[in-house]
Amino acid sequence: MDSSEKELIANLKSDGNRETAFKILVKTYQVRLYWHIRKIVMNHDDADDILQNVYIKVWKNVDSFREDSSLFTWLFRIATNESLSFLQQQKRHSLVSMNEISDYLAESLESDVYFEGDEIQKKLQLAIIQLPEKQRIVFNMKYFDEMKYEEMSDILKTSVGALKASFHFAVKKVEEFLKEERK
Repeated sequence: MDSSEKELIANLKSDGNRETAFKILVKTYQVRLYWHIRKIVMNHDDADDILQNVYIKVWKNVDSFREDSSLFTWLFRIATNESLSFLQQQKRHSLVSMNEISDYLAESLESDVYFEGDEIQKKLQLAIIQLPEKQRIVFNMKYFDEMKYEEMSDILKTSVGALKASFHFAVKKVEEFLKEERK
């Protein structure tokens, strides 16, 4: 943790500086957090709602942040957990199975007017959606966010070895999906 991050955390925990520090936190991490969430839930509006929930949790719980990980790691852990909770709620509300959650995400991707990718990017996203939840998150964090396995381990509370295996299997599945799409 560098000195600017330590200062930001201190200001977040200080009543007099909290609002200013929180604006800095939002400005610093908003784009990365949004895209991390968006890659999990696939829908712009859902990602926006979840991001707001993340900021509410951060605001309410910043005093209990123990600083045993970086601020980035803590924020991404909250964002990941909020995104997964959202998907769990979707499953409960619509009584869909885990297999059908892929269909839900694919429909969200297809109907999302904010999706700006071309056909190739859409096929890649559809391939990623087919992955089991954990593999999908690991793939996104490694491939798109270019996170190191150690950072991912802190965020997901999983061993580096398990993450490497998840990523390896995810890559194989994505490759297979894309090969099948070309046929």
